[in-house]
Amino acid sequence: MKYWKKYSKEKLIKRIDEALESTIDFQNSKYLGYPVSKLDENVFNTSGAFLNDSPLLKSFIANPNNIGCHTTGKSEEAFKGSQELEKEVIRVLAVDIFKSKEEEYDGYIATGGTEANIQALWIYRNKFRKDFNASLDEMVILSSEDTHYSVYKGSNLLNVDAVSIPVDFNSREIIVEELNTIVQNLISEGKKYFMVISNMATTMFGSVDNPTVYVEVLAKYNVKFKIHVDGAFGGFIYPISNKKSTINFENPHISSITIDAHKMLQAPYGTGVFLCRKGLIENVLTKEAQYVDGMDLTMVGSRSGANAIAVWMILFSYGYYGWFEKINTLLLRTEWFCKQLNDLNIEYFRDPYMNIVTLKSQYVSENLAHQYGLVPETHDGNNSWYKVIMMDHVEIDDLLKFVDELKN
Repeated sequence: MKYWKKYSKEKLIKRIDEALESTIDFQNSKYLGYPVSKLDENVFNTSGAFLNDSPLLKSFIANPNNIGCHTTGKSEEAFKGSQELEKEVIRVLAVDIFKSKEEEYDGYIATGGTEANIQALWIYRNKFRKDFNASLDEMVILSSEDTHYSVYKGSNLLNVDAVSIPVDFNSREIIVEELNTIVQNLISEGKKYFMVISNMATTMFGSVDNPTVYVEVLAKYNVKFKIHVDGAFGGFIYPISNKKSTINFENPHISSITIDAHKMLQAPYGTGVFLCRKGLIENVLTKEAQYVDGMDLTMVGSRSGANAIAVWMILFSYGYYGWFEKINTLLLRTEWFCKQLNDLNIEYFRDPYMNIVTLKSQYVSENLAHQYGLVPETHDGNNSWYKVIMMDHVEIDDLLKFVDELKN
């Protein structure tokens, strides 16, 4: 790892203090034109010795606004400290985890995977319009039936059709023959431009799509396409656990990636990540944002600099090897749980590099699922699956109690 290092607590605090010193101090500054201030001290406790060892709380109190995308162009000078830490986060994720070449990426801390997925679709819709004068009727979004519902939000917002590809019930793999037939039919209906959402760990199953399946079918028909990888859940696990993974920027067909820091990384909610190749994010420039110093290239505009600092703290508290150890602890628990299910002849799905185990519902009563907070595939009464996720708080003792209940 070139950039992903482990820092001492003292260094973490020092770096964050330096960043906040480079951010506008609303208490003592003469800045008159910003529609923002630090947290209201009449409501929140914004002082005290406890803050000396609480750099994240100090960040929330300082309330920096990381509006814009800081990997390209200018940014608001008043918040440059938190912006620099965000840039370090994006560099670690793009270069060290997803194997981008130096300075050939853009990205920012989004509010979550939903925003990041829609950001990608927004970029590709505008790019197809700009490069090919494509109409909305000529575009379509392709994704597997296990894909996150944010794709349908994006379809609705952008007024672009979304089509779901069937998967095999047991393997959760895309059925290539079905994909081929669907693409053929879409082309006959006038579709020419395809936006693909390929999953790196689906929400329900943790299943990982092979983007090459899409590439081979779409290339065969000589249509224009872009591939976005939704790694909202798997982005902080799969590239670490599967060292042979090719789902990264070394694959020339992958243009953008979503990750969620508020899942596996245990950051505060509101900390997704959007990454893309250089030359793409400019397609969503809002030229009308004239009062912003720099380019407004994101969906939400104003963003929490404190959330970016939170992600920075977590990444550099662990470093790569610390994170590798943590992930492998969760995977060992997952393998232990799968062995118990095998001994009980209970059918389930699990990607070998992921920490999600999804059990067929016939083996789990509704009462037991409710007792242990298992998530069903659907709440409409026709549920076929329940999932168990090995998060940091799920220990062997917890799993053992559940397994004992399954035996009964």
